[in-house]
Amino acid sequence: MSRTVTLILLDAAGRPLGALPPFGVPEPWWQEVGSIVAAVRQRHGLEVAVLRLLDADRPAPPGGHVRYVAQVVDAPAVSLEPVAVDLAPHPLRQPWAEAGGPADSVAWATGELRRLGQRVTAVAQQRTWNLSAIWRLDTDQGPAWLKQLPPFSRHEPTVLAFPVDQGVCVGVDLPGDPNSLINGPVVLAADGKGRMLLANVPGEDRYGAGEGERAAVAAEHHAVQLRACEVVGELVAAGVPDLRGARLAGWIRERLAGHDVSAAAGLLDGLDHRLRQVGDCGLPDTLVHGDLHPGNVRGDDGHRTVIDWADSFAGHPAFDILRLTEDVDAGAAARLIDAWARRWRTDVPGSDPHRAVDLLRPVAPLRLAAVYAMFLDAIEPSEHPYHVHDVPAALARAAVVARP
Repeated sequence: MSRTVTLILLDAAGRPLGALPPFGVPEPWWQEVGSIVAAVRQRHGLEVAVLRLLDADRPAPPGGHVRYVAQVVDAPAVSLEPVAVDLAPHPLRQPWAEAGGPADSVAWATGELRRLGQRVTAVAQQRTWNLSAIWRLDTDQGPAWLKQLPPFSRHEPTVLAFPVDQGVCVGVDLPGDPNSLINGPVVLAADGKGRMLLANVPGEDRYGAGEGERAAVAAEHHAVQLRACEVVGELVAAGVPDLRGARLAGWIRERLAGHDVSAAAGLLDGLDHRLRQVGDCGLPDTLVHGDLHPGNVRGDDGHRTVIDWADSFAGHPAFDILRLTEDVDAGAAARLIDAWARRWRTDVPGSDPHRAVDLLRPVAPLRLAAVYAMFLDAIEPSEHPYHVHDVPAALARAAVVARP
């Protein structure tokens, strides 16, 4: 599957110029814009910054004919099609989706790299949507990455740079910064307003990882979560969302208010009781990645770094093993969960990890439904197609899992 793209161009001052002729790009995922920028450069000799999704010919990604707003510095020589487009400001529009926003962010990152003694030689926009904007910056000392986050994810640099208590024995040597609590990308700079500059993580995203590699990820992540148990209160005080214990039920209900939750009504009605039962299983609260699948692990067969901590929160460790095992066959999932449970029983004698997993199975998609609802509440309507179908789909999954 591929995309057909139409760009509505704005000039350097943010005024509309017209639309480029439609063209195709190979990736179907709407937020991926690197190939769009490259195609415009190759076809028209123009440097553009894609600002945001405008609309599409289908209700949700992937694929189809998608229109974006983009900004160009130099007046294009190509003939543009006149278009009527609403460019009115919106209170929920992210800074990188505004005219001039990408240039401001790249200028900040370039200045930070210069302060670190690195000279930027090339900049490539990679992704833009309501959850983040990402650029690769090549320097004379290797690549760095600029990531910009919306308000509900701005705790990510805090998590990435959170210092480790050197007195905690973690049991597994982790790659990356030995002074950091987690095994994640190194933060080179952060502005406190959603921008962060990250050191390059070598390797590839580990989509399609098999059982053996997932087992290694789970073991390394257990070490992170074990030592995070000691500082979970400090993480919350630093701004990490607090979804510990009964707080999770209130958070889910608050975010799903206004949505049709009839599919999971029984699960929601019994959620407080279920979470109390989870608490009786004896596992400690810790730092939860929130989206621990192989695509958020980067590296090779022997060296792995967990990336994209924007969905992280303080809560129950079982959420991460449930995410890591949700797309493997039942036998592999059972073996991975058994190994996870053995580690926790060893470290927390008397705990019942298997029961905790069983109780939280339907809560995991229920929490995701609330996460998607949070996204919808915080983004402008033109970007709703990214997530509008995710809420009912997650609620339906939760209902299915909750059935006896």
